[in-house]
Amino acid sequence: MNLDVNTLFMVTIYVEAILGLLLLFAWVQNTAIRAVAWWGFAHLLRAASVVLFGMFGSVPDLISIDLANAVLFTAFAVTWTGARVFDGRPVEPVYLVTGAVLWLLVCRLPVLSEAVDLRVLLASGIITAYTWLTAHEFWRGRSEPLVSRWPAIFMLFAHGALFLLRTPLIAILPVTSTNHVFGSVWLTVLSFEALLFTISIAFILLAMAKERTEFRHKTAAMVDPLTGIANRRAFLQDGAALAKRYAGNPRPTGVLVIDLDHFKSINDRFGHAVGDRVLQVFADVARENMRGSDLIGRLGGEEFAAILYDTSYDKALAVAERIREAFAEAALEVDNRPTGATVSIGMVHCQAAALNVPELLAQADQALYFAKERGRNRVEVASLDLFRERLNHDGSATAASVATISAKSAA
Repeated sequence: MNLDVNTLFMVTIYVEAILGLLLLFAWVQNTAIRAVAWWGFAHLLRAASVVLFGMFGSVPDLISIDLANAVLFTAFAVTWTGARVFDGRPVEPVYLVTGAVLWLLVCRLPVLSEAVDLRVLLASGIITAYTWLTAHEFWRGRSEPLVSRWPAIFMLFAHGALFLLRTPLIAILPVTSTNHVFGSVWLTVLSFEALLFTISIAFILLAMAKERTEFRHKTAAMVDPLTGIANRRAFLQDGAALAKRYAGNPRPTGVLVIDLDHFKSINDRFGHAVGDRVLQVFADVARENMRGSDLIGRLGGEEFAAILYDTSYDKALAVAERIREAFAEAALEVDNRPTGATVSIGMVHCQAAALNVPELLAQADQALYFAKERGRNRVEVASLDLFRERLNHDGSATAASVATISAKSAA
């Protein structure tokens, strides 16, 4: 099969230019993801480099080879920079042009002016370095649950490896009258691989940007914007999911309902900005004193809740006390204001065969009432005696709650 180089060049130019414009158009639709603009410009630079390569023979080699390669290396560097920007890392202007500058300087050396194999090896090494650096940037950000990261990492690594192997394979298959066809086949494979790669990676990068946008919209709907923890909807959904897992593997579980003491007074004395900071301080303290597997959410206002799965009674009580003490210390002064904020916590511990989260939250809320009534800045645990005391006191504890606690005590 003969390779129509002119046709291949024209197709590559059109494809790179169209993909570049497509990515730039996508960026205009959502300018928040600036990486898409970097990737769009990278494709346009690659199209420009192919145009310069296509001028070989009609313009000096300084333009059709040296400058063309410098533009190509810059295109791969821009793709790498886009990967850095995608994950919030700074642009490195020096490294952005390092490959191009290195190429232009080294090619001026007399020892390399006629050494085609060495020049090809250097060019392949620069492209491989930038391609693998791009794959590494995506790998570093793998904690973000984007499925499209993985095909991008694989394709970038494979493409870089193929470029790196190009020179030794050409050396193994030297172009002679007897094996010219093999050289042509290898050139065909490289050329079409590069074309297919540039098409595939453009759509994968676009898919990554789209997936991130959708993920962030979903996250925004499930996360309290002030404290960064789950909102009421997300907390109850996660609690329901935990209850399903609990049914298959029942484990002792603690449920906490937490309320900031005299929070309205803090807002009145110091302003809502300080009040918001107090809420943020509490969320930070709570997360620091809980396991990553524990659930915590803001139910609304100054009320929070937590579920401690696979936690004994003593450990759950210790977590509640630790949160209370740590917050009292951290919120003694907030933004140079003597807030002296504290929390009251109601706790219930469950070892039943089923985990009924709404019911347990209601029981913990009853215990929270007693914590407030008994002086605040304390932890109260739901118990049969506690519910009977409240029922006798004001009748506000429901008979169902007392019956539930009684049944669990008998069990």
